[in-house]
Amino acid sequence: MNELKVNELTKTYGEKTLFDHISFHIHDKERIGLIGTNGTGKTSLLNILAGKDSGDGDIGAIQQPNDYQIGYLSQDQEFDPELTVVEAVFQGETPIIQAVRNYELALLALAEDGLSETAQKQYAQAEERMNKEDAWTADTDAKIILQKLGIETLHKKIGELSGGQKKRVSLAQVLIESPDLLLLDEPTNHLDYEAISWLESFLNGYRGAILMVTHDRYFLDRVTNRIFELSFGKLYEYKGNYEAYIIAKAERERVGVEQEEKRKQLYKQELEWMRAGVKARGTKQQARQDRFHDLKENLHQVNQKGQLEIDVATQRLGKKVLEVKDGRYEIEHKSILKDFDLLIQAKDRIGITGKNGAGKSTLLNILAGRLPLDSGIYSIGETVNLAYYTQQNEAMDPNQRMISYLQEAAEQVQRTDGTAIGVAELLERFLFPRFMHGTIIGKLSGGEKRRLYLLKLLIGQPNVLLLDEPTNDLDIDTLTILEDYIQTFKGAVIAVSHDRYFLDKTMEKLLVFQGDGQIMTYYGSMSDYLIANKEQAKKASKTEPKTTKEPEKKEKTKLTYMEQKEWDTIETDISQLEERVAQLTEEMNHQGDDFTKLQQLQTDLSTVEQELEEKMERWEYLSEFAEN
Repeated sequence: MNELKVNELTKTYGEKTLFDHISFHIHDKERIGLIGTNGTGKTSLLNILAGKDSGDGDIGAIQQPNDYQIGYLSQDQEFDPELTVVEAVFQGETPIIQAVRNYELALLALAEDGLSETAQKQYAQAEERMNKEDAWTADTDAKIILQKLGIETLHKKIGELSGGQKKRVSLAQVLIESPDLLLLDEPTNHLDYEAISWLESFLNGYRGAILMVTHDRYFLDRVTNRIFELSFGKLYEYKGNYEAYIIAKAERERVGVEQEEKRKQLYKQELEWMRAGVKARGTKQQARQDRFHDLKENLHQVNQKGQLEIDVATQRLGKKVLEVKDGRYEIEHKSILKDFDLLIQAKDRIGITGKNGAGKSTLLNILAGRLPLDSGIYSIGETVNLAYYTQQNEAMDPNQRMISYLQEAAEQVQRTDGTAIGVAELLERFLFPRFMHGTIIGKLSGGEKRRLYLLKLLIGQPNVLLLDEPTNDLDIDTLTILEDYIQTFKGAVIAVSHDRYFLDKTMEKLLVFQGDGQIMTYYGSMSDYLIANKEQAKKASKTEPKTTKEPEKKEKTKLTYMEQKEWDTIETDISQLEERVAQLTEEMNHQGDDFTKLQQLQTDLSTVEQELEEKMERWEYLSEFAEN
């Protein structure tokens, strides 16, 4: 069995301890989600496992078989801009990948000049090598991956691609190489919902192991079977998916807080005894003194991140906010908006989603006043104080200190209860401890810079928020509080996102960009839209004209013999499953600190709930004919 082992890995970065002697194993077919607040070392751990960085003198901390292959999708992957897409995605050095690369290049050359003898000869040699390496399956798989990720222009140079296209090329490259361990840093960034859905299925069937960092909680829940959490230099392991992790973590923290309180009470008692200055403390009392010192050292073992909180007042917003009438906009003869109308009012929650490259961010730039319409009217209300969270931070001086960066916006801010709060306290509430306030920006992680940038925008007390892919590069803790803040925000929020969880939790209306200026309005959640979209696609496929006439089928009017037998017992089956759900829920409520048992119960509960849902659907179907 292929296995990667990490033993007692340590890594410090300045004053921060990222990894304090952490150990873990990764086995075949494990799908591990790596979770932690920005700055806890998630990307650093991936870099160390990929061999791009190392621990603090930990020779031999990472052990793996000699032929063990690791593929790494990093957030800042760089390709030679002169490479074509086909050269970039087939960079692997295995014989099969080389054969596929040569074949695809020969195919492109033949397509450009089919009469060239050189091109014909290269194609014949490439075809011969494909046969020799038996690489046809790999070539087919590669083309499916490229197509599903929306990569169609294999002849284009990397330097001609957008940032999102480059990220998809990077993802295609590591998936095509099919290594023993996939390291994925935010794999869903720059993917639309169709590509994300395909990637879920692909990774669930992947033959090797996966360790990934992602903010997409639905993606985590559907793909992972194990969770690693980095917190204060320690690594905590949980079995199961994201939902199981949330339950187990809450229980671990509850037990940890209880134990900490007991230690504090005992320490108080021992402190009183030590301060009493008891004379003649002899050898019999030495054990008690040792116990006191042990207690003192072990106090505050439960590190808590504190409550990340956004408590900033909002300026008053009038009735008129933003409006577009008969808006038209084109980019290089490509239609983005056609006779487009949009009225945004106070407290609106509008999610913008859909195909990549269809113009979602362009619409935000128009609403922010950064791009003028080709024709039509754009108007903005007099009371609007707009904050625009873009995909790239504003220019930050890497030598500027965090606190002075925020003080450029304001020294203090009004809270929702009318009181004022200083910049230093705001930083602490945003998970920047006081010792970091003087840190220069250049030393922050990418995620920490994004969090600092978001905080500076909110300090301006906006009443309209424009958010362009806000879930990219923000950790789950920050996202959760941002979502809660949006729910209580008194102004309007317009967000471009493909994150289903974020859209479900925050948005009430969707603008779905379908390409060529076609924009559909949908009232409801993202999940509801995707379900409705699937059902509509099924109906469309059923109503498509058939080339051959099929014999008419007699309409079903009653249950078959086997269906009748199933109907006779299905209500009893449903009742038993409901009782089992109640029993498992009760058992979970009475679990103490046995995390293994708790996770097993959660797994059993999910299985039974799935069976119950299937039985209910079956009951609805059978009941249509049983009542006839």
